[in-house]
Amino acid sequence: MDDVLKRYEDKMKKTLAAMEDGFAGLRTGRASAALFDKIRVDAYGGKSPLKEVANISIPEARLVVIQPWDKALLGEVEKAIRVSELSLNPANDGKLIRISIPPLTGDRRKELVKQAKTQAEQARVSVRNIRRDGNDELKKLLKDSGITEDEESKTSTELQKLTDRYIGLIDKSVKDKEKEIMEV
Repeated sequence: MDDVLKRYEDKMKKTLAAMEDGFAGLRTGRASAALFDKIRVDAYGGKSPLKEVANISIPEARLVVIQPWDKALLGEVEKAIRVSELSLNPANDGKLIRISIPPLTGDRRKELVKQAKTQAEQARVSVRNIRRDGNDELKKLLKDSGITEDEESKTSTELQKLTDRYIGLIDKSVKDKEKEIMEV
């Protein structure tokens, strides 16, 4: 039964990681290289992730410096940032791109917190669905005489403990993100 628990715990871990990846894309008033993870640049006949064609550094709390490895891509990198959903205004000096991260307004902060809470709720639902799938598998094993009632009951209880633990981790993560967003 440990293999069943392990399999469903792995799925819960992936759900938590996906939610936290989503949080990385929520712009706070602070500069972060993770903001640019979803930006793709037209380069060499295809779309490449920004981090594969340029160095992204954070020299100050509200400043991002992007230096393409190939200077010919400078314009494409700038264009990709301008058309992204980040609403940032890159400054190109011919060698690198500087992006000043403006402070967030109160309304924008509230909107970002709402987005974070929505992502957290989706993750909670996903974790509960994983628990349901695990319980369904246990009932099928019990019906097919693959396990005893005691094993099914014990494993189901352990699955519930895993679910509670991951829901707690999601709640903590969203509280931390909310605190970070609301920080002035």
